[in-house]
Amino acid sequence: MAYIKNRSIFVTFQKEGIHRYPDAPEGVEFLRNPHRHIFHYRVDVEVHHNDRDIEFILFKRELEALYSAATLEVDYKSCEMLAEDLIDYISKKYTGRKIKVEVSEDGENGATLTYE
Repeated sequence: MAYIKNRSIFVTFQKEGIHRYPDAPEGVEFLRNPHRHIFHYRVDVEVHHNDRDIEFILFKRELEALYSAATLEVDYKSCEMLAEDLIDYISKKYTGRKIKVEVSEDGENGATLTYE
């Protein structure tokens, strides 16, 4: 049997949101105004065995419930900030696990943060 070094599950979900980038540089100054995106999330969390110590359907529902508003109003928050907020929640509830969160705008451009 192969030795498995890392074991994780992942969930994905999407949420409509409005944000702005107050300090947007020249060339993309239009981002300073509120604008809409579909924020795409991918969350990987370490598990300790093959029988789902975190059941991924329940985990996905739990994370989606954090964003109950029809449209997220995230003001100035970047993809990095949104990912960090989610890591903060997960790391407190599911302690001692590696976590990776990816957040993208419209599935095109985004950020990935890893917590170990």
